[in-house]
Amino acid sequence: KERMVYDDVSDILENGNENLKSRYSYLLNEFKMMGELCSILRKRREDRGAINFDFPEAKVILDEDGQPVDIVKYERRIADHIIEEFMLVCNETIAEHFYWQDIPFVYRVHEDPNPEKLEEFNEFIYNFGHRLKGLSTGIHPKALQDLLEKVKGAREERLINTLMLRSLKKARYAGKSLGHFGLAAEHYCHFTSPIRRYPDLEIHRIIKESINGKLNSERIGRLGEMVPNIAEQSSIRERIAEEAERETVDLKKVEYMADRIGEKYEGVISGITSFGIFVELDNTIEGLIPLSYLFDDYYIYDSERHILVGEMRKKVYRIGDSIRVKVNKVDMAQKEIDFALWDQS
Repeated sequence: KERMVYDDVSDILENGNENLKSRYSYLLNEFKMMGELCSILRKRREDRGAINFDFPEAKVILDEDGQPVDIVKYERRIADHIIEEFMLVCNETIAEHFYWQDIPFVYRVHEDPNPEKLEEFNEFIYNFGHRLKGLSTGIHPKALQDLLEKVKGAREERLINTLMLRSLKKARYAGKSLGHFGLAAEHYCHFTSPIRRYPDLEIHRIIKESINGKLNSERIGRLGEMVPNIAEQSSIRERIAEEAERETVDLKKVEYMADRIGEKYEGVISGITSFGIFVELDNTIEGLIPLSYLFDDYYIYDSERHILVGEMRKKVYRIGDSIRVKVNKVDMAQKEIDFALWDQS
């Protein structure tokens, strides 16, 4: 067999690359079946109500000295989806198996959202003509996924995705199976990446002990004492690691833009506040146009409709609007980027 890379598999399945098809001709049928199985698994997951957020992800390209030379939007292709779906079904299968074995285990849980937070979210989306179904009887994840499908391509898509995510609880590790709301799964765990996540490694150890017949009553009792602490510590370290990753990417974005003062870009309004307009570029870099930079009029923030309206000219800035900006200022210490309008008059 071969050690494949994501782009090659995607080029074969998406583009029918003849050179790659010739090179890997004896694997083409397997690739085709993998693609078909991916579609089946994804549809099954969506049919039961799994929520699929689609946030753009930045890919930072560094030189040999660690300096950012480019930042691009990471493109998720068919090979990424294949691996994702296969990992999800493996994680779910392992979790369900050990749940019914009644063996102490490290589960990945995502508890039902707080009703009050969902009610606040529902009030917010009402301003855009949307509403959630089933709030009074207990929300099902499919209601949230249906909303995401409804707003796909709309101006407010990014905002609603972001605020929906914030209204949900954060997934964590636990010693009990409490279900996974976002995946609409009864039992779930992280099993597929033992080289980079400790919970996965611990699960592999438990599986190995189970296969080798070493899970006697004494060992099971010891695992029962250990697993809650393992889950709690893993959740704490995960949050720290995620924050470090976010801060590192933000720092590299700021470093990249620091050498581009005065350069002009096309962007999209990603957020509007009482103090300015957030603009996201195609490469996922986000900056702020402070309200003080809008000198062509006095702008009033409409908090219900999330728009800025010029008092005299009645010009309106809305989330999702295309906008042309130039880089005005970069603050390395605060990791902030200020934009100004490209052609304000």
